[in-house]
Formats: sequence, structure tokens, C-alpha cells
Amino acid sequence: MRGSAEGLVLGVALDALLGDPRKGHPVAGFGRLASRFERLAYRDSRAAGVAYAGVLVGGAVVSGVLLERVARGPLRVAVTAAATWAVLGGTSLGREGLAMERVLKDGDLEAARGRLSHLCARDPEGLDEAALARATVESVAENTSDAAIAPLVWGAVGGIPGLLAYRAVNTLDAMVGYRNPRYERFGWAAARLDDAANWVPARLTGMLVVLCSGGRAWRVLRRDGGNHPSPNAGRCEAAFAGALGVRLGGTNSYGGSVEHRPEMGDGRAPEVLDIGRAVRLSAAVTFAAAALVWGLR
Repeated sequence: MRGSAEGLVLGVALDALLGDPRKGHPVAGFGRLASRFERLAYRDSRAAGVAYAGVLVGGAVVSGVLLERVARGPLRVAVTAAATWAVLGGTSLGREGLAMERVLKDGDLEAARGRLSHLCARDPEGLDEAALARATVESVAENTSDAAIAPLVWGAVGGIPGLLAYRAVNTLDAMVGYRNPRYERFGWAAARLDDAANWVPARLTGMLVVLCSGGRAWRVLRRDGGNHPSPNAGRCEAAFAGALGVRLGGTNSYGGSVEHRPEMGDGRAPEVLDIGRAVRLSAAVTFAAAALVWGLR
């Protein structure tokens, strides 16, 4: 665990300093591979989706095992740090949030709507400033777990194979884990794997938000954490709502399908300045998780 912990914490530092590489990102390369394989493997069935996810996630695990076998001593720390940096996305998440805050402050709603796809799959057409601010805060909250806490959890549990397997699962969910005519059955396995992989990290994210912000986050997390169609996202969003003193949830549109979600929190609707507050809280939660990993080494 010691070498893994040191590599994980170093990877968090690298992500904080560098963010994601602009070109040649390993996760993007995995996504291209998954897209090509989908063209070969796609069938409108759960069995085909299970095979698709199994081959790709299994390949990520095997790659991680091979890396660990060739990496010994100090090299293990360096390789773990590089893998952690590759799979983390916390800094890029924060940068996207702050970019949205800037264009909203400038009053450029068209630019803000164009940027929303960098954060979530919500339909941007017709969204006003308040709706865009809420979407951004909710995305920062939910993706704090996906982009930062979950990779650290799986890296602590499974080393480099855990890191690569988690990012493979999460990437596949983002690609095929949708409830639409094409992916309802084929994407089922990827979506269920992602739910399982994020169950513990999402709840840990909620608790770390409480640790970083106090009792109001705990009260809202306990009361409203289950008020979400996702088994995991609500824990993150409720904790952020309590910590920021805002109200999240409401009506959202995805691919023309409208969802009415219960509200979380007791405060006002999110405003543009709350985006920066959410980004800072997300960074604090990530560093708290890194400190926890270091303390457990």
C-alpha cells in the first residue's frame, strides 16, 4: 500500500498542477478503441453489452497487472503517479466550471449553452442563466466523485489495475450507459458496473463534503441524498447543496426527454457566483481524499 499511496498522492499533485493533457490523453485513446470495438460488437441485447464491457474492462485490468509486474521499487511510485494523473479529472472539471462561470458573468448565454456539453449531457437549448448555473453546480458536485474520489478509492484498493479498471468502467458508462433505443439493452452492463463502482466513492464524497464544510451538509445529505434517480449522484449533490446553502434538483431535459427530479437543500436557487464556490469545495474534497489515502498508507 505504501508505494501505491505515495503514487496516488503524487498523481493528485500532478493533476492539480497540470490538469489533463490537451493531446494524446490515454482516456481519449481508450474511448476511440471502445468506439471501434462497439461497431464490431454492437447487438441490441444485454448479452452483447456484457461481452463488450467485459472485454474492455478486462483488458484494462490486464494492462494494469502487467504495469505493476514490471514496475518495482521507486518505479512503482512513478508508474502509479502517472496512471493516477491519467485517470483523474478533478482539475479539468474545475477549469470547465470556472470557464462556464466566466461566460455567464459576461452575459454570453449562447457561449454558455455551447459549453454545457463539456460538463453534462443536459439539453442546453433554452436554458437561462439560472438553469445553466444550477446545471454546472450539479455537474461539479456529481463529477467530484467520478473524476477524483472514485479513482483514488479504486487505486487504494486495487493499485494500478484498480485505477485503470475504474476509468474504463466510467468511460464506457459515459459512452453507452444511456436509456435510449440504441443503448437500453446494450449499455445495461456498463451502466450497472458504473453504479456498483461508484457506490462507495459517492458516499465517501458526501462524507468528505461534510468534513470540509460542516453540519448543514450532513443534515441535507441525510435527508435528501436518496432523492435522485441515480443511486449515487444524489449523495454528492445533496451534500454540496447543504454545504453551499443552495437548492439543487428540478426539471431537466436529456435528449428531448424531460425529467422532474425532487429538490435537494433548503436554500435559494444557485447563482453564477456559486459555481466558483462549488469548484473550490470540489478541490478541497479531493485534497481531503488524498490526505486520507496518505494517512492510511
